[in-house]
Amino acid sequence: MVTLLEGGAYLVNGTQIIPDNQDAAARIAAETGRQVTKEEAAKETIAYGILESHNTSGNMDNLKIKFDKLTSHDITFVGIIQTARASGLTKFPIPYVLTNCHNSLCAVGGTINEDDHLFGLTCAKKYGGVYVPPHQAVIHQFAREMLAGGGRMILGSDSHTRYGALGTMAMGEGGPELVKQLLNQTYDIKMPGVVAVYLTGEPVRGVGPQDVALAVIGAVFGNGYVKNKVMEFVGPGVKKLSADFRIGIDVMTTETTCLSSIWKTDREIEEFYEIHGRKEEYKELNPGSVAYYDGLVTVDLSAIRPMIAMPFHPSNTYTIEELNANLDDILCDVEKKAQVSLDGAVNYSLHDKVRNGKFYVDQGIIAGCAGGGFENICAAADILKGQYIGADEFTLSVYPASMPIYMELIKNGCAATIMETGAVMKTAFCGPCFGAGDTPANNGFSIRHSTRNFPNREGSKLQNGQIASVALMDARSIAATAANKGVLTPATEFDVPLGKYKYHFDSKIYANRVFDSKGAADPEVEIHFGPNIKDWPAMCELPENLVLRVVSEIHDPVTTTDELIPSGETSSYRSNPLGLAEFTLSRKDPAYVGLAKDIQTAQTALMEGKCPLEAKPELKPVMETIHTRFPEAGEGNIGFGSTIFAVKPGDGSAREQAASCQKVLGGWANIATEYATKRYRSNLINWGMLPFLIEEGPLPFTNKDYIFIPGIRKAVEQAQDTITAYTITPEGLTPFPLTLGDLTKEERQIILDGCLINYNRVK
Repeated sequence: MVTLLEGGAYLVNGTQIIPDNQDAAARIAAETGRQVTKEEAAKETIAYGILESHNTSGNMDNLKIKFDKLTSHDITFVGIIQTARASGLTKFPIPYVLTNCHNSLCAVGGTINEDDHLFGLTCAKKYGGVYVPPHQAVIHQFAREMLAGGGRMILGSDSHTRYGALGTMAMGEGGPELVKQLLNQTYDIKMPGVVAVYLTGEPVRGVGPQDVALAVIGAVFGNGYVKNKVMEFVGPGVKKLSADFRIGIDVMTTETTCLSSIWKTDREIEEFYEIHGRKEEYKELNPGSVAYYDGLVTVDLSAIRPMIAMPFHPSNTYTIEELNANLDDILCDVEKKAQVSLDGAVNYSLHDKVRNGKFYVDQGIIAGCAGGGFENICAAADILKGQYIGADEFTLSVYPASMPIYMELIKNGCAATIMETGAVMKTAFCGPCFGAGDTPANNGFSIRHSTRNFPNREGSKLQNGQIASVALMDARSIAATAANKGVLTPATEFDVPLGKYKYHFDSKIYANRVFDSKGAADPEVEIHFGPNIKDWPAMCELPENLVLRVVSEIHDPVTTTDELIPSGETSSYRSNPLGLAEFTLSRKDPAYVGLAKDIQTAQTALMEGKCPLEAKPELKPVMETIHTRFPEAGEGNIGFGSTIFAVKPGDGSAREQAASCQKVLGGWANIATEYATKRYRSNLINWGMLPFLIEEGPLPFTNKDYIFIPGIRKAVEQAQDTITAYTITPEGLTPFPLTLGDLTKEERQIILDGCLINYNRVK
């Protein structure tokens, strides 16, 4: 189904693959009649052209990107705008869309959610933005319908900001990167590698975009084949896919840990723009006659079969047929891995779902930016036609990704077909994807065409003894399973015709409801502040010397942002930095918040001009040990705070709160052997936290140990390659090395200033 090439490759005339070996130059010359260097060919990718046109540095090795448009939703835009306001924002310099698809049904905290929404509306008026009210569209569907454009670049504060199928290179980052764009600063990265995803063949009936996406994720996630690179979709198989099908694959590229994605475009995409009344935004995109790629993923679409990503990661993939044929072995493996992910906190079993040799699921969900597309839901309706889901525990909910899609499903009868089965149609909402809607019963098993299936992301609370789990599947096989009343079934086993429905976009829905300032700011508008919307607390600059206490030690292979700051109902507190921080690591390490606050008392005393050792007497012997070797460390040149250790933190969401919540609790650093994503590391940096790296192996410290880092400010200023830190023990100081990895000049200054807000104030 999916194969990976070891090494790079050339794509000649968009069709012929030539591996990068000793024969490559001769083969290229024979095919084209000319000599082409690797450096020249690397400039012929679609990605290179788009990045070059948006780069302001004049140096294609070190990019400074200005985006065309920005987009955020209601659990990120409050913090972003508050940060920008604190840094002098007066007007949105480029189109900025504020959608409301996350907190729209999460009824927690009284007026909190609607206060955030009105904050967004009044800011759109004051600063010249676009406001999409609750239930109208999920963030990414609105962007596809109304923002994307050929050759454009869009930055979103959501990790699934991916519009590559429409010819738009889009990236999902933490809020501070959007703040920089709002303040006319740049997105600074080294030129990323570009990996070709070469599609051949054509999907068989019953296979959908999620099946293709999961097959690719399963092949590339674990080995990091596309990590922080751009995935460029090419090959003859592209033309065999509809626009909706391409979009469904594209949105899931986030789960590969790639930086972004881009596709060749054709008449199919041009028609998409025509349907949405934006034909002028179409641009034909193709690689040059000889394009060089840093890697090659070949996907035979005709060999893909219905897939399932078992708990607790999108890369834990099998074909449904394989799972059904090997239930005992695979379920045992999933349960074993779950005990690691869940730290043995609860009993977790899937074997009780097996009855008479068949696997029964409790719930089906088709929703959001991945599942809620028009063709997915129409295909599900065709499979469900004439069936019913039964009157037992199995339930099915369908969330169209936008009101225009919902309207068309009503008009063409697919909505009625689905509701006749006993399933429920709901409005555009991202809740099932982040734990704010349709949480299953305890020990429930849900199959979802959504984006992620991390531990507890479906809404269960481990700290309360609850556990449920999610497997990712395509809408077609979810419908087949629903028609089978909960028995896990691939759609390829249903011999029903799948219609080709014509989509008509009703532009009046948005014209009548969405507020669009057309870029005109009105400074007289008063911003609506609810009592939960708080300013960021004061943060100080990086001190000369630093005492850190390790307040959490996590040895899972990967730590997700959902574990760092849980999703679900906690999202309602995201406009209150200190309120939200109370939930940090609450499901993974409930002791974290108390330990972080405890050491923070010393830094708070310092910032108030008081003695930190009196505020926290436990530090007196710590400082005595430090003074045996560093007697100059002390008043006026030292700071106190916390750090966590995690093997590979930051997989998943772009949410800046995974870092900012640590910061407002006194966090100064993370220590890791590797960072799962560029966006999490960027979040740490933008909140003034040190993204330390440590060599893999036994740790020189344990949880609750103190670490002293002398001369840390100087080390950052001078870009030192290695930083010597010391574990403080009763026996004395034990040295060990840390590094910070590559940091731009601006990133170093942000860390020195203490956070992005301080950096912009100093500027």
